[in-house]
Amino acid sequence: MKNPLLSAEKVTKNYQSGNTILEVLKGVDLSLNEGEIAVLLGASGSGKSTLLNILAGIDKPDSGKVYLNNDELTSFMDNRLTKKRNRELGFVFQFHHLLKDFTVLENVMLPGLIAGTDIKKVRIKAMELLEELGLPDRASHKPGEISGGEAQRVAVARALINNPRIVFADEPTGNLDRANGEVLLNLLMQLNQRYRLTFLIATHNEELLEQSRQLLLKDGIIHEN
Repeated sequence: MKNPLLSAEKVTKNYQSGNTILEVLKGVDLSLNEGEIAVLLGASGSGKSTLLNILAGIDKPDSGKVYLNNDELTSFMDNRLTKKRNRELGFVFQFHHLLKDFTVLENVMLPGLIAGTDIKKVRIKAMELLEELGLPDRASHKPGEISGGEAQRVAVARALINNPRIVFADEPTGNLDRANGEVLLNLLMQLNQRYRLTFLIATHNEELLEQSRQLLLKDGIIHEN
C-alpha cells in the first residue's frame, strides 16, 4: 500500500494560561493521500489553526511526529525545515498577508525568489498563475488597490508558485462575503481536480463539506465523519 503524502502520529500541543495548562491537541492522528482534498472542522478554539501550523512546519508540537512522505518534519532543524516548507508546502491564511508595498506580481513571485529560482522563470510562472486565477490585469496593482476576494486569489497564487506537494488553507473564506467565498472555494476544488493538488482546508463552508472528506477536531483528537 502506498504511503500517505502527509501523516501525523500522536501530536500534542499545550499552552499555558496563567496557572492553567490548556491541552489543545491531545494525540492527533491523521493521514492525507496525494491528490486528496480534506476539510478540517471544529468549533472556534478547538485547535484547527494550531494543528495546521504544526502540519505545515510553522510550529512544533510538544510531542508526536509529522511526516511528509517519508521525511519526519518534526525532526528537522529550523533551517532545513524552512527550506522544505518553502519548496514543498503552501499556506493560505484567513487574512491574505500580502506585502502592501509590493505589487500583486511581486507578492506571488516572492516564495520562488526565496527558493533561489531564476527570476525570469518565477515571473513567467507567476503570470501564468495570475492568468489562471483570473487576475492578469491586477499584476501591477498594489494589494490596497484590489478587492478582498482578489487578494485571497493572489494569496492562493503565491502558495502555488513553488509547485507545493500540499496546500494548507486556514479559514480562507473567513474574511470574505458569501459570493467571494464561494468563488474561492470553487477555485480550490478546480485546482484539486485539474492538477491533483492536495489540500487540507479549515472551513465552515457547507458546500465544500458535502464534496470532501471531513475531519472533525474535537476534544483534542481527530474524528472522521
